[in-house]
Amino acid sequence: MFRSAAITLALCFATVTAQAALLGRAALTPGGTDYQAIYDSDLNVTWLANANLAATNNFGVSGIAPAGYMSWETAQNWLSGLNATSYLGATNWRMPTTTQPDPNCSLQYNLGGGFPLQGHGYSCTGSEFGHLFYNELGGVVGSNIGTIHNSNYELFNNIQLDLYWSGTTYVPDPSAAWAFYFTYGIQDANNKEHNFYDVWAVRDGDIGVVPIPAAVYLFGSALGLMGWMRRKSIA
Repeated sequence: MFRSAAITLALCFATVTAQAALLGRAALTPGGTDYQAIYDSDLNVTWLANANLAATNNFGVSGIAPAGYMSWETAQNWLSGLNATSYLGATNWRMPTTTQPDPNCSLQYNLGGGFPLQGHGYSCTGSEFGHLFYNELGGVVGSNIGTIHNSNYELFNNIQLDLYWSGTTYVPDPSAAWAFYFTYGIQDANNKEHNFYDVWAVRDGDIGVVPIPAAVYLFGSALGLMGWMRRKSIA
């Protein structure tokens, strides 16, 4: 009886684990929850846990405001700098993509001229930002996500209740790109030259467990050995 109950509990736990959509990656402390990246198993993408890394690390790129704001072109340069460092072992960090047409959007614009329908407004869950806001973080249409969200929100830090660039150009006007207003979950497009947008880096796939550099491991091992020898000599 006990064994059957234990097996059932284990299977239930395995099912819940398998369905978990957001998984922490690259903890700063072994076994800790201070994750540097978050893997979304639904879309098979990995987000930086720091939603505004550019505010504290410009990777040698100019044109970034202290708060992390930048133009779309500057954002591309910043991502190149980020990738040049093989950040968290990856070199394919990018801006989130915006899928069009997106029938989930609250507004559908038919521009004619052979262009597909353009999805704007709320509930654009076809985009990576929209999926994160609504499906993963529990954002609600018309409500401030800083106030109304689920527990997944706490996996991230420095989420800006502001505008974020998408890496997708607005097809009807190549001088514009899609963007996402992360306060209320609104998708729209704006001129690429505007420099009041933040960047939240994401990449395809799972970075998995980022190995500790050998030098760090050896240094830690040496400290442990020295401590053991000291304790032995005292004894």
